[in-house]
Amino acid sequence: MVASRLAKRLLHYGLQTYGQYYQLLNSGQHPQEFQLMVNILTTNETYFFREPKHFDFLQEQIIRPWRGDNFRLWSAASSTGEESYSIGMTLAEGLGMRKWEIFGSDVNTEVLETAQRGVYLMDRLDNMDKRYLDKYCLKGVRSQDGYFRVDEKIRNRVSFGQINLKTSLPKSLGQFDVIFLRNVLIYFDTETKQDIVQRVISALKPGGYFFISHSETLHSIKTELSMVTPSVYRKPCK
Repeated sequence: MVASRLAKRLLHYGLQTYGQYYQLLNSGQHPQEFQLMVNILTTNETYFFREPKHFDFLQEQIIRPWRGDNFRLWSAASSTGEESYSIGMTLAEGLGMRKWEIFGSDVNTEVLETAQRGVYLMDRLDNMDKRYLDKYCLKGVRSQDGYFRVDEKIRNRVSFGQINLKTSLPKSLGQFDVIFLRNVLIYFDTETKQDIVQRVISALKPGGYFFISHSETLHSIKTELSMVTPSVYRKPCK
């Protein structure tokens, strides 16, 4: 997979081996190439309301009884934004005009540009309730037929930025009531999982909820979190 994805970059520079490409990356002569490589190598599979039980849990168990001032949620691997906007629609239904915000992050700058635009193909909507489509999305016409854009009343509450989960989190990130880190840990070994989880949950408020994919587990990870239901964990309250 790595070889096939990077083959065009070797061709672009007229290189014969991947070792030569590695040397080029480390030479400092092409500072934009490393980010381009990251964008090429990252996997960005996502769609609206993926793993719908998580959105049911968010709505029924977290949002419905919520009594706080400003609800903050971090989509820590937001890819092209479908997860963040799915969450946004869920919060809009449950919290309405009350204060809430979502931050979506990814290491891939290309997918973040797509997320910020909020424009998607209509065929991405298999799991979306039609009521949400009518209420929170604008269908394209003429040259934009077959596309839709997430309405600004959702987009205005969602922001995006680049974060590498293997490095220190920015101090400006703040604390969150809920963090989604889904379909990320499956790509790492146990030591790296431990490091990433500990770093990410440092931004989780006491009593906050942490979501991973149903295909993932924290079985070998040491944390202070307790499992609420498979793939949903909670940080102890103070």
